[in-house]
Amino acid sequence: MMRIRRPSVFAVLLTLFGIAVFCVLGVWQLRRAAYKETVLARFQHAANAPLVDLASAIADRQPDAYPHVKVDGMLDGARVYLLDDQMRAGRLGVMVFVPFAPEGSSRELLVNLGFLARMGPDSTSLPDLPPIPDHAVTLTGIYAPPPLPGLKLGGNPLVREKTWPKLVTWIDTRQIAADLHAGVYPHVLLLDPDPHSAYIRSWTANVMPPERHRAYALQWFSFAVAAIVMFFVLHRVKRDGAPDDEQE
Repeated sequence: MMRIRRPSVFAVLLTLFGIAVFCVLGVWQLRRAAYKETVLARFQHAANAPLVDLASAIADRQPDAYPHVKVDGMLDGARVYLLDDQMRAGRLGVMVFVPFAPEGSSRELLVNLGFLARMGPDSTSLPDLPPIPDHAVTLTGIYAPPPLPGLKLGGNPLVREKTWPKLVTWIDTRQIAADLHAGVYPHVLLLDPDPHSAYIRSWTANVMPPERHRAYALQWFSFAVAAIVMFFVLHRVKRDGAPDDEQE
C-alpha cells in the first residue's frame, strides 16, 4: 500500500487552488459549449423566420440574434469586395461583397452575394462576376456579423488595392467605411439561397464550434487530474521509508 509523507500546508493549498481553478475553467467551457449550441440553433432557424424590415431588426437587436430581414434599395455594382481564401466543397474561391444603399438610410449595408470558385487549373484566376442589377431591388437575408478573420499576417491588402473589384483578406466594416467614404452598418446581409444563382450561399454562424469548447473543457479537467496525481507522486514514500526526493 502506498504511503505518503505529510505534505506542507502550502503544498495542500496550492494543489487545491489549482484543482479548483482547472475545474471552474472546465465547467465554464462546458457552459460555453451549451450556449454556442443555442446560438447555432438560432442561426439555423433564422432563414425560416418571418421577415422584418432592417430598421426594426437593428432597433430590436439582441446579442447573438440573427434577424431575417427584407430591405429595398440599390446595389453598387461598380464597387465590389472579394474576400479571398474561402473554401466551399473543397474548392478555393472568394466571397463577393457589394455595398447596398437601403432606402431611407444614409449608411451603406454590405451584402454578401455568396461564394464563387476561383478559375484556372491551379485556382489562380479570380472568377468572372455575374452581372449585378443596376436598378432598385428587394433583398432578403440574415443580418449577421461579418466573417471572423483568421491570422492577420501581412495586413489587409485593401489599403493597397486601387482598382475594382478589390481583394481583401478579412472584412472590417470600419476599413470599408473609410474606403467608401461613407457610413457602413457594422453587420452584413447574408442573402437567402437562390437555386438559380451562380453564387453558393451556405452560411454558418461566426462562433467557435461547441466541440472545441468541449475539447478545452476536457483539457482543463485533465489538468485537475494531473494536479492530483502530481501531488501524490511528489509526496509518496518508498518502501524503505524515505521520501522520493531524499533518495540518492
